[in-house]
Amino acid sequence: MTTLPPRVVVVTRPTPYAELLLRHGTHEQGRFFLESRELSIEPLVAQHRRLEEARGEVENSIPHTWRRARVGRRDLDRFVFEPEDIVVAVGQDGLVANCAKYLTGQLVVGINPDVEQNVGILVPHEPRAAGKLLAACAAGSQEVENRTMVHAALDDGQELYALNEIFVGHRTHQSARYRLRWRGRAERQSSSGLIVSTGTGATGWALSLHRQRRGRMQLPAPAERRLVFMVREAFPSVASQAELTDGLLAEDETLEVVSEMNEEGVIFGDGIEADRLQFRWGQLVRIGLCDRCLRLVRG
Repeated sequence: MTTLPPRVVVVTRPTPYAELLLRHGTHEQGRFFLESRELSIEPLVAQHRRLEEARGEVENSIPHTWRRARVGRRDLDRFVFEPEDIVVAVGQDGLVANCAKYLTGQLVVGINPDVEQNVGILVPHEPRAAGKLLAACAAGSQEVENRTMVHAALDDGQELYALNEIFVGHRTHQSARYRLRWRGRAERQSSSGLIVSTGTGATGWALSLHRQRRGRMQLPAPAERRLVFMVREAFPSVASQAELTDGLLAEDETLEVVSEMNEEGVIFGDGIEADRLQFRWGQLVRIGLCDRCLRLVRG
């Protein structure tokens, strides 16, 4: 066990206002750009201020003797997390999912800077609660919700982790061709790709697909050690079938997919297409439950 003071890693992502300034240089140029499209810059400024105020409140609540770091979402893949870090995500629910794939059991505190705009499923805490939550984490008295994650392993050793879902398909989301294997069944398919979702993802993309299927399966709960796979718009033809289009994966099960795509085949997690694996013709990927989970701090 380390004798160093606790380290708090505060994670944020750029606000729409910050992105606007990056593109247009100044506030006035950004305002002119939006007003020429009958949009206002004021809501973006207000949202930006709320995030900055929330981040400031969180950072002010960190004891002076503790170590601290700040990292943006774009730099998560290059940041080195320490095993006993306390990770504080200040932003929307998706920011927690962005962090999860890079963590190996660290505690995560989700802070919601804008309760009127953010759902707050993964960021349930107000900024003013940060001090008490950090103290509880340091003392080991925090309440933790373990959320299931999904894991994809290519036959060349590359791996990918996700909190919500993993997508397999064509890079441009056009027709994807592959062979699917599950529970002794196999099928060659042409579709818009497929997703393998956790219970956390069952409140997002998977829920939309589930509704299209009129709820013929029960989606897993966030902590449940099961996954659900769903094929998008499978097209039956002389060379493809459309029967094996959904199912539930238990603890010891994997879904196997063999690519029949060239360089446009991809695998990515949680909607982050930039952080993807190439899935070329003949490659095999096995998708199943991850042996680690997101440790989300509750109240």
